[in-house]
Amino acid sequence: MRRFAGVAIMIVTAAMALTVWAVLAATEPRPDWEPQRLVIGGWEVRYDVNGPTIGLVVAALLLALAAGAGIAIFEDRVHTAHRRTHPRVERRPLAPRRVMERTRGVYAGEVTVTAVIPAHDEEAHILATIGSLRAQSTPPERIVVVADNCTDNTAALARAAGVEVFETAGNTGRKAGALNQALAWLLPGLGDNDAVMVMDADTVLASPAFIETARARMTADRALMAVGGIFHGEPGHGLLGQFQRNEYTRYAREIERRRGRVFVLTGTASVFRPAALRAVAASRGTLLPGVPGDVYDTIALTEDNEITLAIKTLGGLVVSPRECTVVTELMPTWRLLWRQRLRWQRGAIENLASYGVTPTTVRYWAQQIGIGYSVIALTSYLVLMAIMLLAIDQWVWYPFWLGLGTLFAVERVVTVRAAGWRARLLAVLIIPELIYDLTIDIVFVKGIVDMTVGRRATWHHVGAERAAVRT
Repeated sequence: MRRFAGVAIMIVTAAMALTVWAVLAATEPRPDWEPQRLVIGGWEVRYDVNGPTIGLVVAALLLALAAGAGIAIFEDRVHTAHRRTHPRVERRPLAPRRVMERTRGVYAGEVTVTAVIPAHDEEAHILATIGSLRAQSTPPERIVVVADNCTDNTAALARAAGVEVFETAGNTGRKAGALNQALAWLLPGLGDNDAVMVMDADTVLASPAFIETARARMTADRALMAVGGIFHGEPGHGLLGQFQRNEYTRYAREIERRRGRVFVLTGTASVFRPAALRAVAASRGTLLPGVPGDVYDTIALTEDNEITLAIKTLGGLVVSPRECTVVTELMPTWRLLWRQRLRWQRGAIENLASYGVTPTTVRYWAQQIGIGYSVIALTSYLVLMAIMLLAIDQWVWYPFWLGLGTLFAVERVVTVRAAGWRARLLAVLIIPELIYDLTIDIVFVKGIVDMTVGRRATWHHVGAERAAVRT
């Protein structure tokens, strides 16, 4: 690992030095080119071979290389620091060395799984969710449906299916509050190897080996605190559904290429050690934001993102193996998608604000900065394209930008090839996905504006609205 870090540092240093040279080279004067004309079979094609200077292209590539290598070095150092002995690391309750010292020579039994399903008016999905758990190659030992302020038959259907039902009392903390009540009831009776699987009621496990893989990972690595799922979108919902499936496919591919180093322990399905959940509850109000004793922060709009930050901040190791896949519901309308993404985006920024800038959160801050840059870059690109189309009186082809656009199209297709021909067809068209990305960027801006003006955040339960769309 040290050898890799040394090579990466050399790459960054060389890239920065070459960037200075390239920027200077880019300022050299170059001759002006007039659009050329080519006649093919009677068709007149106008093209312009003018393009950025070689120095400018090299500068852009080297800057990208330096930025990517720099982020990779930092993230690798933060990740491997959890495995090393260091005073700052060892003070963390979930530091691997501390965990291993406590459990060395102690046999806590086979890894068991208690599946906890928070559900609010989910009678349309609860049986499919329970069925996917029972269809696992190694089903969970217990299934508990947490019926939270339900006004439909969710609890009755769960009992009829033969699983335990825990009904919340006076919960006003949404999903996080319901889980806190259920975990306060469950955790005292769980041993070190009695893992807890938190799973959304509108999700089914796509891989029959999800739980088997989680058991194997936690058996092989006693310091591993959580195993997250990788989510894919359900079929249907037309073009909007395909946009979301493409997005989820690219995210899953990115996590796989990162060897399971996960950004967020998805709320769709993740498995936790009780020791991690207890440590989080004990650290609330001191090392972590939130109410002392609560596992989940009821103030957070995105409780799955927040608990990921909490476990990582305490030194816990988390992973999302490629075998742990789930299929989750998609938003069937643009209005529901807007609400979902506004909650996700604002929740992510608010979580980071509550944790501040730390070695654990630097990677997440970099992501938010990247999203902010993409808002400016994508908007500028689309506006300038529109201005060009309105201003020109005849079409001119630019070979350099055509080549760059072709590379971009190839990348878009390759990253969704696992999702089938519809995903590839949508990706190769480029413009529709760019418009979808622009919509997501607008959501980002809306979230920033709402926080700036102090507008109160809201949490919408979209289950009933999704059901209304279907009917």
